[in-house]
Amino acid sequence: MTLSKTEEQLMEIIWRLEKAFMKDIMEAYDEPIPANSTVLTLLKRMQDKGFVGYELFGNSRQYYPLVNKEDYFGKHVNNLIKDFFNDSPLQFASFFTKSSNLSKEELLELKKIIDDAVKNESHD
Repeated sequence: MTLSKTEEQLMEIIWRLEKAFMKDIMEAYDEPIPANSTVLTLLKRMQDKGFVGYELFGNSRQYYPLVNKEDYFGKHVNNLIKDFFNDSPLQFASFFTKSSNLSKEELLELKKIIDDAVKNESHD
């Protein structure tokens, strides 16, 4: 199950706040701030999709994420690799490094991440 762009924007707020009442969510939005009714509709859809839960405090709901941010975006990256790069992480990595205008420092950091992953893999 995926989120729309507006749902992802709201989910980012909920991930950042971890637990939030409606007032907290509205204060976290950048301009232009959506209407309360729009945010409530988004929250309801996200509850139905299993992304957001809530706890009642009197008449107020405190919302919290049911899905981990890394898991959500990891699934999207894997789908992207599957759909656009013949299910080849190597093709994706090659495309990413050639098309993302990484600086030398960023490329070196990426190399370090890969070297560490290779080192950890050889210890398994």
